[in-house]
Amino acid sequence: MRLIRRFEERASVLYRDSQIPGFLHLSIGQEASAVGACWPLDDRDVITSTHRGHGHCIAKGLDVTEMFAELMGRETGTNRGRGGSMHIADPRKGIFGANGIVAAGLPIAAGAATAAQLRASGGVVVAFFGDGAVGQGMFHEAVNLASVWDLPVIFLCENNHYAEFSPAADQSRSSLADRAQGYGIRYAHVDGNDVVAVAQAMSRHVRDLRLGARPLLFEAETYRWHGHYEGDPEAYRDVAEVDTWKARDPLVVLARRMAPTQVAAIDREIDEQIEKAVAAASEAPEPEPETLHHFVSSPREAVAEPPAPTGEIFRTMDAVHEALDYELGHDPDVFVAGIDVGAGGNVFGLTRKLAARYPGRVRDTPISESAVIGTAVGAAMAGMRPVVEVMYLDFIGVCLDQIMNQAAKLRFMSGGAVSLPLVIRTQFGAGRSSGSQHSQSLEALLAHIPGLTVVMPSTPAETYGLLRAAIRDPNPVIFIENRLLYGRKGPRPEPDALVPLGKAAIRRPGTDVTLVSYSRMVNDCLTAAEQLAAEGISVEVIDLRTIAPLDYETVLGSLARTNRLVIAHEAVTPFGVGAELAAAAVREGFWTLDAPVIRVGAEATPAPYAPSLERAWLPSVERIAAAVRESAGA
Repeated sequence: MRLIRRFEERASVLYRDSQIPGFLHLSIGQEASAVGACWPLDDRDVITSTHRGHGHCIAKGLDVTEMFAELMGRETGTNRGRGGSMHIADPRKGIFGANGIVAAGLPIAAGAATAAQLRASGGVVVAFFGDGAVGQGMFHEAVNLASVWDLPVIFLCENNHYAEFSPAADQSRSSLADRAQGYGIRYAHVDGNDVVAVAQAMSRHVRDLRLGARPLLFEAETYRWHGHYEGDPEAYRDVAEVDTWKARDPLVVLARRMAPTQVAAIDREIDEQIEKAVAAASEAPEPEPETLHHFVSSPREAVAEPPAPTGEIFRTMDAVHEALDYELGHDPDVFVAGIDVGAGGNVFGLTRKLAARYPGRVRDTPISESAVIGTAVGAAMAGMRPVVEVMYLDFIGVCLDQIMNQAAKLRFMSGGAVSLPLVIRTQFGAGRSSGSQHSQSLEALLAHIPGLTVVMPSTPAETYGLLRAAIRDPNPVIFIENRLLYGRKGPRPEPDALVPLGKAAIRRPGTDVTLVSYSRMVNDCLTAAEQLAAEGISVEVIDLRTIAPLDYETVLGSLARTNRLVIAHEAVTPFGVGAELAAAAVREGFWTLDAPVIRVGAEATPAPYAPSLERAWLPSVERIAAAVRESAGA
């Protein structure tokens, strides 16, 4: 506790003196809950933290010299200067990260606990959160999922009585004890300023969890002495209240049980350690600018293009099922989770019988997309290879934080300390009057997020090979299937077939115009190319297959041969993949262009319901062919 206190006090001074950039949230006054909670944990165990996480990290064993260097933005920092105070983490020590998003660590904790449960390692997860987090949907989703799955996790609320500037009473009308009862899990309360009481209680509960007890909602009542952030004017609370809690200083409470000479010796030792740590961190170099792109993604193994498939005819839906079956059967770290993917076999029947074949590894979840994605993030950080499903691509909006701020960024923010080998399967597809909330093609939104790989296959064989490659990849992959292709038939590839990620394919060679597309629209492009051939226009059709990273080389190489470029996609035209390729063409391919780049996409409106309007909204073979004729000057 003394080490945490002095670290925080010294950090406050360094921040005041502009030696620490960014935000700083200190936990002075809350040392007992951090130390007591981590006291019974060992190398099997994991913690997730909050934006006020320095104390948790130190209590779990993080080096303070590296932590100071991280806060200062130095290359020798815990996360090589990529995370800073709010994102400090070391997954190698079971510290799955402080988090700048309130409650975001709770679904990740559920994932780490899922990994411990599947491996039967006896590992336990402690998910720290503040009282303000109970207002977040991610709190509800994570606790409910943990209850449904009986996960070995303790959700530890450091109730410091304030959610940022607001008293807890203004944020919630129900107690944590009532909430625990509602979720069907256990509840315990402790004086969070008495480290012995916290450590004793946590030791019992950790032991019980290792023996199979139900999840626990554990409330440690404490108080933060400083404001929500350094520089907070603290107009929302009075000095008398702070002084009352300072009289219950957790260090003083413990010191009363110790000999004065022992306390003095500890103080001297810690003061010396802190000063040495600050001096070493201050002298450390900043990251070199040329390392800016390091750690965005994990290096992926090269995969050779497979031979053309020659097996018996099968469907795209069979390809999805068989790829999942193959990976579940060959890698015990793979598991599948999502809404109705188990007993129900998925809304389209893609996972039927897999739950019976792989007990415990094909899991139904509540309708809680944030918990589903967060579970994948936490399990991947723990070394598993989760494949989770979001039923419709339109639903990513309800779990975008876990995709955008967690899965996509955690390797970078940890300075390369962790890989995120996870797959998020989802599907889309307009043309069947599904309306504005079930028809959207949102790949450009996902491709705009550094750290994500976005895949959209067009054939049954490539669905199989790309999905297997995605599951084996060390990076978070969004695998987007078009539901109108589920019944499409084609030859089956060899069982061990893999299709390289990030590599486009030339579906039809041509000499006059390059026509680029992906997913279902590739088939419309091939139909248009066949029609245009009869008119004397030779069209080269390129299937991107992977949207991010884009294979610019193949597209620009084709453009250099044809000198004309048309891009067609099901997504709305503005700000889409076509715009990105057009920008590349007029920059890198400018001197090879003989005509303007043309984009063909959906109209810039929400997807309509009425079939007449939907036909007008969607690109068609006729519109694609007309764009190619325009490009060719025909």
